[in-house]
Amino acid sequence: MSFDEAAPRRSGWLLDLAPLRESPAYARFWVSGVASGVGTQLTAVAIGIHVYTLTGSTASVALVGGLALLPMVAMGVFGGSLVDAFDRRKVLIVASSVSFIAPVGIAALAWSNVETPWPYYVFTTLSSTVGALVGAARFAIHPRLVERRLLPAVAALSGVSAGVQSAVGPALAGVLVATVGFAWTYSLDVVLFVIGFWGIVSLPPIVPAGATRPGLAAIVDGLRFLRTARNIRTAIGLQVAAFAFGRSYAILPAVGALVVGGSAWTVGLLTAAGAVGVILSGLLSGPLGGVRRHGRAIMLATSALAVAVAALGLLLLAFGTRPDAGDSPEPVDIGALLALCAVLAVAGAADNVAGIFRTTMMQSATPDAMRGRLQGLFTLVLTAGPRLGDVFAGFLAALGALWFPPLLGAVLIGAVVAAYLRTRPAFRAYDAEDPTP
Repeated sequence: MSFDEAAPRRSGWLLDLAPLRESPAYARFWVSGVASGVGTQLTAVAIGIHVYTLTGSTASVALVGGLALLPMVAMGVFGGSLVDAFDRRKVLIVASSVSFIAPVGIAALAWSNVETPWPYYVFTTLSSTVGALVGAARFAIHPRLVERRLLPAVAALSGVSAGVQSAVGPALAGVLVATVGFAWTYSLDVVLFVIGFWGIVSLPPIVPAGATRPGLAAIVDGLRFLRTARNIRTAIGLQVAAFAFGRSYAILPAVGALVVGGSAWTVGLLTAAGAVGVILSGLLSGPLGGVRRHGRAIMLATSALAVAVAALGLLLLAFGTRPDAGDSPEPVDIGALLALCAVLAVAGAADNVAGIFRTTMMQSATPDAMRGRLQGLFTLVLTAGPRLGDVFAGFLAALGALWFPPLLGAVLIGAVVAAYLRTRPAFRAYDAEDPTP
């Protein structure tokens, strides 16, 4: 990574809060996004525990995300054209209103003591599908609420927001499921979702520059742009590899039950550990604003992620399965819990650093008229990628052992980074002062 004296950079290590100070609309948008996101993560973890409780199968947990893949592909492709055609505030209000059906429906199922997993799959699929449109609108709105010089800080704040959501949501899920049950846990998501509307309805109108008609022609234009945007394609490809092969959350319910012990609350801690790494790396992201070679930084951070994922697999291999697995959730193996949480935190930190540079690259190098469509495809990666990773980890663990998916995944991530390192010299040389898609 290289710094330039002419590049705007901060002298401190701490997160740059200038976007929150200088843009009240962005501040409201950010805070409300944290609230609704905590609820979404809470339900995502609770659903995994719930389905595993009902079925005892990691493959069934993997289906929570796997069934949503195709609908999300369709929404990610078409939804971006809607974001580039209409007032983005209105698109977000409508999409969020439809998405609200999911937490209400899941809570109703739990209160009705429905014990078959398929109705839960229906509502989680709805949430994930509409979430692709919500994500495209939110990311396309960010550059319109702040000055371009603040985009790296906005990307870091987005990482902190995601980290808070992913840390607090799973931790709450573990505690609430273990103490008050699934129904009350899902009901909290409903309340947090309502709070999330505040930051959306208070936005000003955000009409895209050079708005186009939604439909096939607009989608084709977006794909043409992406085909010529070699740097952005490389950044997306690295993220796909990280999600598909580096995500092990689908096996964490089994890790909690078979390796660590402690049942729901240890699953919550393991899931939240990655988010703790995200938060810490975001809070200490001040120097990242002076890094100009964003492509090189993304490659280094993705390589660090591969190392952390490999360490996770090696730890699971070393600890093995508890001899009393299935008999009692106690006592908890504190040593195993701390070690696994540590490597998951490192993985989260590495992924967040890559995400800060990737988001800044995409938002600064993409014309506003194209941001919705490109962000629709990128949001497709952000939302469908983890589900693909859940399928990869869940089914491989069901066929073999818990340590196998992370070890194989680390090797595959390293192979992708090595391939791009050899074939993408322009990406390695990408200069944030002269953003080129």
